[in-house]
Amino acid sequence: MSEGAKTKEASRGRGRGSSRKSRSPRKSFSRPTREELIEAWKPVTELGHRVKKGEINSLDQIFAEGETIKEASIVDALVTDMYNDLLLIGQAKGKFGGGKRRIFRQTQKKTREGNTIKFTTCAVVGNKNGYVGVALGKSKETVPARDKAIAKAKLNLIKIRRGCGSWEGSADLNSIPFAVQGKCGSTIITLLPAPRGTGLCVEKECAKILEAAGIRDIWSQTKGQTKTKVNLISACVDALKNLSEMKIQSKHIESLGIVEGGIGKETAAVKEAISSIEEIKTEMEDEVKEQTVEPVSTEAAKATEAKVSE
Repeated sequence: MSEGAKTKEASRGRGRGSSRKSRSPRKSFSRPTREELIEAWKPVTELGHRVKKGEINSLDQIFAEGETIKEASIVDALVTDMYNDLLLIGQAKGKFGGGKRRIFRQTQKKTREGNTIKFTTCAVVGNKNGYVGVALGKSKETVPARDKAIAKAKLNLIKIRRGCGSWEGSADLNSIPFAVQGKCGSTIITLLPAPRGTGLCVEKECAKILEAAGIRDIWSQTKGQTKTKVNLISACVDALKNLSEMKIQSKHIESLGIVEGGIGKETAAVKEAISSIEEIKTEMEDEVKEQTVEPVSTEAAKATEAKVSE
């Protein structure tokens, strides 16, 4: 091989490792920890200032005072182990509509400049102990849509009731205290209490919502266009909201094991109802003791009648 050919091969890139300048090592990027984010958080609302000062220490206190959460960092500061997940509301392209389900729902709009694409995601957050939130996020890119959905879901937290209204089970927090129905569009879902060990017998995306809320056993019935996942998810959330709107009697709180919110953190109304149940029981027992009279034998009754006749 001639010297000219060797120079050409060298210029093409062969054997350039020795002559190439050494690159500087890449800088490692580490995500900030939860403590660092809370320290850097500058609250905007009055509720946020109270949380950062330590005046409010739990979600139960916020809901008891009737406050509205307007900052996602409030939830991050109060709940250390918040569970979040993305629901499969989209579908990838496939032959004859057989595409695989995915977390992003893609939509297009016709404009003069061309087609503008937007991505929609649905996120669920919860502490698996009586609180859950669901929300949609939309953006031109996938990552901002995901972050929007998670942040909105933290603002949409609701407190649900748990118990066990199944005749096969006992008072526990594994299920719901009574049957409840939710509706969105033509989709109707009915949630039914189930005994321990049944599992979440419901559609997969609704099961993620119930798991985030702390419900472990459930039966369900659905009607309508259940393939429209957004409507089915909204109907499930509507059913969970109806749990708290239902009026209950004080005698059912103990028999069904009804608890609102977290375990061992019952509201003042629940505690008052339980104390009133105990007072009613003691009063009924006293009345029964007063009304009980010893039965008189027939022979003693005849002897008293003979004395009266004499």
